[in-house]
Amino acid sequence: MTRSRTPQVVVVTGASGGVGRATARAFAARGARVALLARGSTGLSAAAQDVERAGGRALSLVVDMADAAAVREAANRVEEEFGPVDVWVNNAFATVFAPFVEIDPEEFRRVTEVTYLGYVHGTQAALSRMFPRDHGTIVQVGSALAYRGIPLQSAYCGAKHAIQGMNESLRCELLHQRSKVRTTMVQLPAVNTPQFRWALSRMPHRPRPLPPVYQPEVAARAVLYAADHPRRREWWVGGSTTATLLANAVAPGLLDRYLARTAFAAQQTEEAADEDAPVNLWSPLDGPDGHDFGAHGTFDQVIGHSPQQWLSRHRDTLALAAVGAAALALARRRAAR
Repeated sequence: MTRSRTPQVVVVTGASGGVGRATARAFAARGARVALLARGSTGLSAAAQDVERAGGRALSLVVDMADAAAVREAANRVEEEFGPVDVWVNNAFATVFAPFVEIDPEEFRRVTEVTYLGYVHGTQAALSRMFPRDHGTIVQVGSALAYRGIPLQSAYCGAKHAIQGMNESLRCELLHQRSKVRTTMVQLPAVNTPQFRWALSRMPHRPRPLPPVYQPEVAARAVLYAADHPRRREWWVGGSTTATLLANAVAPGLLDRYLARTAFAAQQTEEAADEDAPVNLWSPLDGPDGHDFGAHGTFDQVIGHSPQQWLSRHRDTLALAAVGAAALALARRRAAR
């Protein structure tokens, strides 16, 4: 959903790396003014350069999404610099890879404050500006884990489930009020991002995404499309997401047992964990003199496209074609008789 006014004003949280970084580039490629929100100044600076090179304008704002007041102030800065926000993309998160009993209460709280409440703060900041104008779109970057919990990621799965519930509630309220503000959610598969280099982990081996793994650009294209087509309540990206969610709806108990057998090993490489490795749960790793992690992680043999995503976009056309083909076949049968 876009307006005739150009360029589009877009806010992307968690924009210094991974899916947020790729999403910022995707919006910039069509000339958007992109506000980049994250904690790490080095990654934000590099992301701003990406946006400018892609053809957009960038505004970098160092923000911890767990701080509601800071998020509101960032939204004020965006509209002062760029004008009314058209699209707000919630993407920032934190996580811990560990068995449930090995995660400290403070760590659970931090993951929840960044990943779930960060989305709440971003959504509220966006709505306070969009609702009076009766215009705007909020895209929640979700995950298959918003429906299906997996072992070793209980804090993250819990936060994603909470986002799913919050967004459904908000969507109902907007429909009740007949608002033209839209909210939609993009459920992602495993993605090759830098999170596996900086997340807190208590596993014996280095964490890795649960295969199959997609490139962040696949996710970014889905976010861009969802922002342009927000009337649909959610979008599933990747065949693995579709298979997981359907299996969970039909046989969740069977999926419990399957994940119990396979998901511990599948989320770890053969490389031993570095117990002294720095983590970004409490503070960013890419400070003024830090490292820019970029959009991509370090995992090879990842998928750069999603046929399922194409099918999802064209499902109405394909359904009509299927109905037409069935009607034609029935007509031919009758004529033959």
